[in-house]
Amino acid sequence: MEIRVYDANLNFKGISENQTSFVWTRKYFESGEFRIYLPLTDDNIKIYQLGNIVTYRGANEAGVIEDLILRNTSTERVIIAEGRFLTSYMDRRLVRPTLNFSGKVEVAMRKMLTDAVPIPLVELGELNGFNETIDFQATYKNLLTMEEKLSKGFNIGFRFRPDFTAKKIYFETYKGLDKSRNQTDRAFVEFSDVFDNLNSVENRQNNQLLKNVGYVGGEGEGSARTYIIVGDDTLTGLERRELFIDAKDISSDEISHAEYLAALRTRGLEKMEEHAFSNSYECATIPTGNFEYKKDYDLGDIITIKKSDWGLNTTQRITEIQEIYEHGSATVVPTFGSPLPTKINMEDE
Repeated sequence: MEIRVYDANLNFKGISENQTSFVWTRKYFESGEFRIYLPLTDDNIKIYQLGNIVTYRGANEAGVIEDLILRNTSTERVIIAEGRFLTSYMDRRLVRPTLNFSGKVEVAMRKMLTDAVPIPLVELGELNGFNETIDFQATYKNLLTMEEKLSKGFNIGFRFRPDFTAKKIYFETYKGLDKSRNQTDRAFVEFSDVFDNLNSVENRQNNQLLKNVGYVGGEGEGSARTYIIVGDDTLTGLERRELFIDAKDISSDEISHAEYLAALRTRGLEKMEEHAFSNSYECATIPTGNFEYKKDYDLGDIITIKKSDWGLNTTQRITEIQEIYEHGSATVVPTFGSPLPTKINMEDE
């Protein structure tokens, strides 16, 4: 595996091929991440610098080095470079001061970026014309967090795709394809015992964060405060899991009452999405098996999973793909379904 390194202006700095481990994790709803272990050599020290960009031939994404360790001990001489994909640049910007939006989600994702303080080299890619719509208000919110919320809420992937020739970075939205057995428009993809491609399969279910009834508090004080309920208000007993969502920052100024209530509802649904039931499947496979990675399936696609001894027959979206390059071999580990968030928020709402 040849890793190509560039500076922040997309100028080529060099190549490394002597890494001992390279883990490249692509994510559909979030910024991906990477980790590289390589020998502590003069050449590697020169090109592996904080802020430099890494990628490999054929990748749609690139990553920025955010954490760098140079370790020189009696037993080890190693560089460890870690970071997130280029969409993490949006973590450095805010949606400001206040954005009132009513329209298509894809347009909202693009507008939040263009209204923010410009990110060097970043331009909008092509508009796809996705039809999902939304009403929301955001005031001084983290740009990356807002992009992730809209992405997850409406199953629209997003990325920063670098063009190293043109020295530009394009913001793109995209959707995975339905390649499950439930459709007939294209060839299906199935991970199952029959196809012998469910290696090291793991199913993780978690309801620790689950909330299913949300009380959204808007403007006003005491009994005059505006409240709406999102979720399933018919639930009772131990099945009912309540959450209060403070949305006092959403203002009714300059919008209609209907638009204001819609914005409260959107905020509530966004927060409830963070507290959804997590059910994910992970399995290791080889990139060139009976279904070939990036040819037959890719990040965001919907596929069929069957495992007879678990009684499992389900359709799931590929929400993450981890590429692992070690000891001269490559392994792909897709994650299907709704994985747990990277960080579990245990703070009070």
